[in-house]
Amino acid sequence: MARTGPAFRAGKRGQVLLTGLLLVLLAFTVAPLYWLLIAATHNQHDIFGRPPHLLPGGELGANLAHLQTSVDFGQVVLNSVLMATSYTVLGGIVCTLAGYGFAKYRFRGRGFLFSVLLLALVVPTQLTIVPLFKLMVNLGWLNSYQAVLLPNLALPFGIFLMRQSMRALPDELLQAGRIDGCGELRLFFRVALPTMKPALAALAMFLFLFQWNDFLWPLVALRDPSSYTIPVALAALTGSSDVDYGQLLTGTAVAAVPMAVLFLFLQKHFVSGMLAGAVKQ
Repeated sequence: MARTGPAFRAGKRGQVLLTGLLLVLLAFTVAPLYWLLIAATHNQHDIFGRPPHLLPGGELGANLAHLQTSVDFGQVVLNSVLMATSYTVLGGIVCTLAGYGFAKYRFRGRGFLFSVLLLALVVPTQLTIVPLFKLMVNLGWLNSYQAVLLPNLALPFGIFLMRQSMRALPDELLQAGRIDGCGELRLFFRVALPTMKPALAALAMFLFLFQWNDFLWPLVALRDPSSYTIPVALAALTGSSDVDYGQLLTGTAVAAVPMAVLFLFLQKHFVSGMLAGAVKQ
């Protein structure tokens, strides 16, 4: 087929238009993050200046110093890292075991329990705030790390993701392990888990980002500023009428940029993990 015919030229024009459209969409996506990074290097007067500043300024150090003075931001970042890491490990264990049970064991009420799990996916978080708050008060856990971490360990989406991924694991492989004398726990750790690495990577990333960005429940459960996470601490900066947007945007950049970079590096594993189990063998 000639590469200069009308069909070829039409195809090239279509590719050019598609590329242009994608570049425009990319610009709209990247522009807010770029402005956030630029604004974090300017003081409040320059942030709202006209015309807007599009190049980095020299106020990043001052903004970080003011932020540290206002909310002890180093401790806040440490709190977020510890909570997100702990939640990823504990939530990963719970979601993986629950997903494996739903996928590979037959027991009475399995279908009903899984239907309840799916229903929980569409229940707004706001509906559970008051009951959870009263429960934490009765347990004496208010303003503690366990109050933030434990209520969401059995995350419905995490269980659903692992259940769908575990369904792709051939039952014959598990049966062969049982014939060879593997107990159920050994079967889970030695046979099932090694085949689920992409799904586990996706689950770990999802759980970490979920806890890192969680705002509403930590805002309710935490009272001591020394135990604040990043979203709660940033919200506290907006509580007064005189908001320093320089330090606020600097804190937002510190919270957002590492997660964006992490996702860019691990997006291949995230996508492959999300697709794991899409086709049952």
